[in-house]
Amino acid sequence: ALPISMSLMLVVSLLLLVYRSVRLLALGLLPVASGALVGVAAVSLGFGHVHGLTLGFGTTLIGEAVDYSIYLFVQRAGGDNPGAFWRTIRLGVLTSIAGFAALLYSGFPGLSQLGLYSISGLVAAALVTRFVLPLLMPQNLALRDLTHIGIALDRLVAGARRLRWLIAVMLITAGATVALHAGHIWNRQLSALSPISKAEAKLDMELRSDLGAPDMRYMASFTAPDQERALQGAEQAAAVLQELVHSQVLGGFNSPAFVLPSLALQRARQAAIPEPAQARLALQQALRELPIKPERLAGFLADLQATQARPTLTRADLDGTSAALLVDSLLVKRDKDYLVLMPLRSSGVGRGGDLIDVAQVTAALNAKGLSKVTVIDILEETTAVFDSYLHEALLLSGLGCLAIIVLLLLAFRSVPRMLRVVTPLACAVLCVTAALLAAGVQLTILHLVGLLLVVAVGTNYALFFDVGAQPRGQADRCQTLTSLMVANLTTVGSFGVLGFSKVPVLSAIGTTVGPGALLALVFSAILASTPSHGNDR
Repeated sequence: ALPISMSLMLVVSLLLLVYRSVRLLALGLLPVASGALVGVAAVSLGFGHVHGLTLGFGTTLIGEAVDYSIYLFVQRAGGDNPGAFWRTIRLGVLTSIAGFAALLYSGFPGLSQLGLYSISGLVAAALVTRFVLPLLMPQNLALRDLTHIGIALDRLVAGARRLRWLIAVMLITAGATVALHAGHIWNRQLSALSPISKAEAKLDMELRSDLGAPDMRYMASFTAPDQERALQGAEQAAAVLQELVHSQVLGGFNSPAFVLPSLALQRARQAAIPEPAQARLALQQALRELPIKPERLAGFLADLQATQARPTLTRADLDGTSAALLVDSLLVKRDKDYLVLMPLRSSGVGRGGDLIDVAQVTAALNAKGLSKVTVIDILEETTAVFDSYLHEALLLSGLGCLAIIVLLLLAFRSVPRMLRVVTPLACAVLCVTAALLAAGVQLTILHLVGLLLVVAVGTNYALFFDVGAQPRGQADRCQTLTSLMVANLTTVGSFGVLGFSKVPVLSAIGTTVGPGALLALVFSAILASTPSHGNDR
């Protein structure tokens, strides 16, 4: 929460420096607030609940929603060409919708919610900017005079076109970096989405090891209709698993029956206790050649008799003890049955090291008629599920980018203009990806969503540099460049703060969107077509 709050404060501070009015600041943040409320409402209606991932990432969508009010205020609704201004805004919103719409079809609930949140929120923000803010804007905007900055930016953009060779060098370097990391680009483990930092995760593992907590990677499990049959099944499985421990296939295992034996086993043990006379005779025979008198073990005989008459142990007898926690974690009561969990530990010998041959353990259980017991590698299973989500997200993201290209072609009816808009975005995405890989970071779904946001935000920059949207006069062109700079600073600043967070989820978003938005603007300026200065006024 702290990094997000700091990013919001940074956005507010930057806008205050430009707007010089609390009233304008409130108006400028109105699209953001409207988009957030509409987004939450849409997700609640569509899914019945809102995931934390949706809220966390949705909050960062201020990076695009706040841009609309900045463009409106700084450019004064397009200056001498308002029609082109609103067409550019509309096309930017449509491209963002096209990119995020693909997420709606994701089987990963967090991504599908995020797609709906983004689309509804951005549409609401754009509508408020188009139809509400112009009615609330004062006639004389109390904006800081940024004319000198606009003129300087205009000169920089004119000179930046000479650096197109630098983009070619960066693309070659980035492409080579990505190629070197081929096969290791994506982190396919579910733990990649954990909000816990690496240091905390390491500490957690050390504490678990010191406390002797079971390793939950390998698990034998089954279900039973009641507690008694669940414990009896655990005892039957334990007999097989113990043989595997002796043969060093396993290093050990845990079972709820170790703490709470079944009633049948308890009664069998009680029945195996000899009668007092038999026990006394057996003890005398055992001590015949030992220097211990039978009278010294009279207490042992008394304990045998007490144990034989003692009531059987039940789950209720464990209430208030640490043993109850262990039993409840391995013997899970559900609505209609009991789930038995038996964590397995590796022996640490052989080629596998810390790995367990799941197939061998399963075969041993099946040979004893325990086919109901399922042995799984939880890490492998969750990785497979998450990997399928990742492949799906990559496919949907590709379809979203294809939809953006088709939309731009329909709007421009010109392949060169479409390429001038798309190329800076592709360059920014490739360079950010290469930089993360070079820094030793494996990408996750969160990085992928961050790259989608880079495309969504960067599209607005590239569209304003398009020859069809560039103002005819220098004054209006300077205002456009100033608005792009202010919008970019708010985005880069807010996401840059998130990039310094120790929470991996926030850090992934910040380190992706912050640099990506900056590169998208710089590349758009370098690759922009040369405007006609003949009409400068």
